[in-house]
Amino acid sequence: MAKFLNKKTCYIGKNVTLGKDVVIYENNHIEGNVNIGDNTIILPGNTIVNSTIGTNCKIHNSVIEESTIENNVNIGPFARLRPNSIIKSNCKIGNFVEIKNSLLKEGTKISHLAYVGDCEIGKNCNIGCGVIFANYDGKTKHKTTVGDHVFIGSNCNIIAPVTIENDCYICAGTTITKDCKQADFVIGRAKQESKPNAAKKYW
Repeated sequence: MAKFLNKKTCYIGKNVTLGKDVVIYENNHIEGNVNIGDNTIILPGNTIVNSTIGTNCKIHNSVIEESTIENNVNIGPFARLRPNSIIKSNCKIGNFVEIKNSLLKEGTKISHLAYVGDCEIGKNCNIGCGVIFANYDGKTKHKTTVGDHVFIGSNCNIIAPVTIENDCYICAGTTITKDCKQADFVIGRAKQESKPNAAKKYW
């Protein structure tokens, strides 16, 4: 049986199914066909609509619409999962991450400040802070495919359509416009220049 910490502050729709030992904190709105698995914790401030959430998950102050979340997943705070997002087991979706029409496979982590649209991302990837998957060219949406065990550093732009194969390492600040082959080390940013004492004129 689910445990509510303050049921008066929650809206739970008639088609919501709650597993054993689910804990629901105050100020949650859960509606439509929602199934929440055993031992999952719904922390304060979520909106969950027409979605499936597996066992042993933790959801904090996020919006989840028409999406599927498997087991042992942490989401939030302040994440948004738009329709047709599929999050496999043992993933982490952190603060200010937006995901739309994308598949994240097991063990992948997107901890903060990223947009993931129209993507398939493999297992055990790390997507850094400020990464943008640029899926729209002004007319058409395009797909990005990322293999397993890929590291994408902070502030990268991934311009779809592209494929990044397994075991690639994408350095921070890189813009990807071409496919990356397996185990490529990719850097695409301007070289830093330091001019000694030149900053004095600004102070």
